[in-house]
Amino acid sequence: MKDNCYILGAGVTGLAAGIATKWPIFETADRAGGICASYYIRPGTTKRLACFPPDEEAYRFEVGGGHWIFGADSATKTVLNKFSRMKAYRRASSIFFPDRKTSVPYPIQNNLRFFSKKIIAKVLKEISGSGNQKNRTMKEWLVSNFGATLSSLFFYPFHDLYTAGLYDRIAPQDSFKSPVDMGLIKKGARTTNAPIGYNANFLYPCEGLDFLIRRMAKECRISYFKNVEGIDVEAREIYFSDKSTVKYKKLISTLSLDVMIGLTGLKPSVKADPHTSVLVMNIGAVKGKNCPKDHWLYVPETSSGFHRVGLYSNVDASFLPKTFRKSGTRVGMYIERSYKAGQRPSKRAVEQYVNCVIKELQSWEFIREVDVVDTTWVDVAYTWSWPQSQWKTEALRLLREKNIYQIGRYGAWKFQGIAESVQQGLAARAFVDC
Repeated sequence: MKDNCYILGAGVTGLAAGIATKWPIFETADRAGGICASYYIRPGTTKRLACFPPDEEAYRFEVGGGHWIFGADSATKTVLNKFSRMKAYRRASSIFFPDRKTSVPYPIQNNLRFFSKKIIAKVLKEISGSGNQKNRTMKEWLVSNFGATLSSLFFYPFHDLYTAGLYDRIAPQDSFKSPVDMGLIKKGARTTNAPIGYNANFLYPCEGLDFLIRRMAKECRISYFKNVEGIDVEAREIYFSDKSTVKYKKLISTLSLDVMIGLTGLKPSVKADPHTSVLVMNIGAVKGKNCPKDHWLYVPETSSGFHRVGLYSNVDASFLPKTFRKSGTRVGMYIERSYKAGQRPSKRAVEQYVNCVIKELQSWEFIREVDVVDTTWVDVAYTWSWPQSQWKTEALRLLREKNIYQIGRYGAWKFQGIAESVQQGLAARAFVDC
């Protein structure tokens, strides 16, 4: 181990890096996990608990909504199983159309049989899967890939919500999420298709994600409540909010790329790429008669403005208070709504939004009476790029030149799940001798 080498951030990536390098970790919060951290709330109360109470009579939620582990290779599975037993799942996911109160299995293009013959004929004529680099924006890519009919039905309205209105200005991204296979598309117009895509299969820890996080954290040296206020890249010194400082030789940072550029004062020559924030609303409630059996739903149109409904308790009953795990009368859910950067709603606006969401879910008969409702704000939730932008490349280069190495979903400014984050963290051992 080299002296004065540190890791910023004790999320999943930072923990894996800490395990691989043995470098100390500085964490802003009072515990590890970042947006994957879990917390607990008893029915009828509002107090967050860090752990399950002894009687287990509480809902378990996650700070950033449901985090399911997809895309893990055999090596990553071995590492994860070292810390917590993993259970495998086959994805159950749909697109829900509130105006018709109907659901279509995800991905929509592989399940055209749920539409009229007229719509099927139009889609089969229009869809090409030929989206390419000539498409400057996500909106252009969507229509060239899926055609006007499917884009109007689902892809345009959903991505408008998902990107907080940026989809007609940002570059295409994450094409692997919506694969186009004409054989499967034609088959799905007649009969059932098996789930496909990057998250068709996923893992989740048998004891809960918080158990995995705690076990990983035990293998690391973490200093909590260490909020970084600034970094002098010439003197190689970190300044913390508690007025303490520390000299460094190398840093591995999992803090979001835009934040690190701000903390270091480095100045890329091009406009910074955008990100969107997400308000996560966690709900524990009496299950309604139309409550879905899916793990999550994509919703293209809502009066409240959210774009995704996840159902924790459909993945595992341990998200529910112990009394209700076998009765099937309760549901634990998370609701996601995106906002442009810098547009965090006021406390009053959040309260109004929460009430609207509850009424909307009740009108769909997903839920009845609410036991618990709680919200969390994820400031940098999804990262995007402007068409042909070089900001990320330049920002990462400027930091590397100062011996600061950005890794992770937000550090490297790319979409990835827990498995890839663990992989990147473990690969950080390469920085020990570089």
